[in-house]
Amino acid sequence: MFFSVLYPSVIYLLISHTQGATGTVDGSDLTVQAYFMISMASFGALTAVLMGNSERIAKEREKGWVRQLRLTALPGHAYVLAKIAGAAIVTLPCIVVVFLVAAGVEGVRVEAWQWLALTGVVWAGSLVFAALGVAIGYLAHGDAVRPITMIIYFGLSILGGLWMPTTTFPDWLQHIARWLPTHAYAALGQAVEAGGAPHAGDVVLLCAYFVVFAGGAARLYRKDTLKA
Repeated sequence: MFFSVLYPSVIYLLISHTQGATGTVDGSDLTVQAYFMISMASFGALTAVLMGNSERIAKEREKGWVRQLRLTALPGHAYVLAKIAGAAIVTLPCIVVVFLVAAGVEGVRVEAWQWLALTGVVWAGSLVFAALGVAIGYLAHGDAVRPITMIIYFGLSILGGLWMPTTTFPDWLQHIARWLPTHAYAALGQAVEAGGAPHAGDVVLLCAYFVVFAGGAARLYRKDTLKA
């Protein structure tokens, strides 16, 4: 609860106070407070679906849950979609809390439709990382799950621009960041916050990652079931 719901809001307040209350972020028309509101809401959703999902699934495997599923007619894709949907439920509180802190403490103001749209796109985008969490849970065993998840988690968060704008990166690293799912994920909300619609390229990139992650998770589930 702390790391998925409260931790992103704490980091958001630290960043927004450190950066100051005036000026915009390089490469965007958004203020520091507005920019990092989306970044930290995305970071919190990523924390909830990636960290929790992978370790939970790994523990289920250790307890023999996969062997129990062998007795049912549950197909791999149905299992993966159910896990993704279940993980997505826990992302909504962290998104809402960051938005409330941004509006109540930092004075971020957008139109009513934008609040709804922001909540929707950040929530929907988290499904991509929920699928990744399922895949990691079936890729690694036991104690190996946590370090693998942490490396991927921090790597995507930092390189994708959730902790700092990618405009501060060297040119070669900016090029890499544009192809990461976290960069496209944050860009969805930033586009809505600026008064527009999410860019088609970001949507397509996230959809492609979702297909890859969900497909890989389903394949790993079937492979693990056959081993059980």
